[in-house]
Amino acid sequence: MVDLQSLNQEQLDEMSMVEAAFAIMVDQKKAFNFYDLLEEVAKLKGLSRSEAEARISFLYTDLNIDGRFLTLGDNQWGLKAWYPHEQSEEEITHSVKPKRRKTDEDEDDFDAIDELEEDEFEDLEDELDELADEEDHDEEEDEDDDFTDKDEDEDLGDFDDDDESSSEEEED
Repeated sequence: MVDLQSLNQEQLDEMSMVEAAFAIMVDQKKAFNFYDLLEEVAKLKGLSRSEAEARISFLYTDLNIDGRFLTLGDNQWGLKAWYPHEQSEEEITHSVKPKRRKTDEDEDDFDAIDELEEDEFEDLEDELDELADEEDHDEEEDEDDDFTDKDEDEDLGDFDDDDESSSEEEED
């Protein structure tokens, strides 16, 4: 175990950030918020704020990998030695909030909303079907008109030819 007061600045500079974090936790005997721990390590090692921010991910990774540290949730870190196995499971596990049971009123409200939505969709579907039927009917009429127009044009063409030949005969 390292006594922080007995170390000189050169020894502190050579110490890794995770070792410094361990020494700080042992010395102060309390769990730390990660950012508070980072601040303490930076102060101990004489790091500027920008240097500490540049190394933040390394400290976090080392805390996760090092077997001496334990995350307590909510970004709190402690030492595993402080928490016996049975106690650590109770403290560490996040409390699961029981789901609120639906009351009969809640269920009825949702059913009413669902029915309204279904009715709206059915009405919309009916309108779309009617529009599609009208378009189909209009297209059929157009197709019928196309056929009759062609027949009429042919008849008119024959008639026009007869008129021209009759007018030519009259002129002669």
